[in-house]
Amino acid sequence: MNEKKLRQLLISIQNKEISIDEGIARLKGLPFDDLGFAKVDHHRQLRQGFPEVVYCAGKTKEQIVAIMENLVNKSENNILATRASREVYEAVVKKIPDAVYYELARAIVVWRGEQEKRGHILVISAGTSDIPVAEEAVITAEVMGNRVERLYDTGVAGIHRLLSQKEKLFAARVLIVVAGMEGALASVVAGLVDKPVIAVPTSVGYGANFGGLAALLTMLNSCASGVGVVNIDNGFGAGYLASLINRLGEVES
Repeated sequence: MNEKKLRQLLISIQNKEISIDEGIARLKGLPFDDLGFAKVDHHRQLRQGFPEVVYCAGKTKEQIVAIMENLVNKSENNILATRASREVYEAVVKKIPDAVYYELARAIVVWRGEQEKRGHILVISAGTSDIPVAEEAVITAEVMGNRVERLYDTGVAGIHRLLSQKEKLFAARVLIVVAGMEGALASVVAGLVDKPVIAVPTSVGYGANFGGLAALLTMLNSCASGVGVVNIDNGFGAGYLASLINRLGEVES
């Protein structure tokens, strides 16, 4: 239940269009539904503006399907599941036929009608190998109602590729920079713009990259101001944070 639906319910009770008992019955499932193996948080949409997101890694197909069915039945918003394999998607789509799978992002989305897009977020990848993490950020931000633009394969090994796209950099309200290897791209971008830069280190790189740790430390030690860093390979976290920042920008404007 979102804020709009809650308002409608309370107005209906106030106008005596429905009884208090019926209103209480509708609200009983608001905090969460206990499925035994999971407590699905239906209050999150009201509390944070977006429903609970399903993290698929470590869950069985049956658990994922049950959680997503529960969310679809209780929410009018888009539903997102991350880190999902195609095998998981094939199980989900049997129960939820309109579920869509995004292979690169490893994400399942149930789209709920046309939504006005807030704008805009620019997602930049250093290399082609960083695109899967970048796509997770893109899909997350789009599902949350943002206008998102991609700018891929613009790493520091060929900095002219980035500098040729300065207009896109300057036009964005929030920038997500996804980079492996040494992770220097986030500092370069932050040194060019006056907007928040969300840096996403990836596990792309050779031995001394230490599975993304080298990029993470570079981004945390950035000389450029305005850089916030999420965890290694956490495209979802970057997309979610960018959406929150973008939403604040909409309120201010």
